[in-house]
Amino acid sequence: MVITLYSNDCSKCRILKFKLENKNIQYDLCSDINIMISKGFQSMPVLEVNGKTMDYLDAIKYIEGLEN
Repeated sequence: MVITLYSNDCSKCRILKFKLENKNIQYDLCSDINIMISKGFQSMPVLEVNGKTMDYLDAIKYIEGLEN
């Protein structure tokens, strides 16, 4: 499973990072604004799991649904 967190280090980004780390989920962190723009992201954070992107609320639901 490939997980990437696209983050600009806002408060929501920090919450997602905390939740991922709290569940010991391995992820890559991307803070390159040019990559985010090229992907068409309008707001942060965005969580990408195996090519599927999720906004903040969907990412929270996804993470909370994973087993520890």
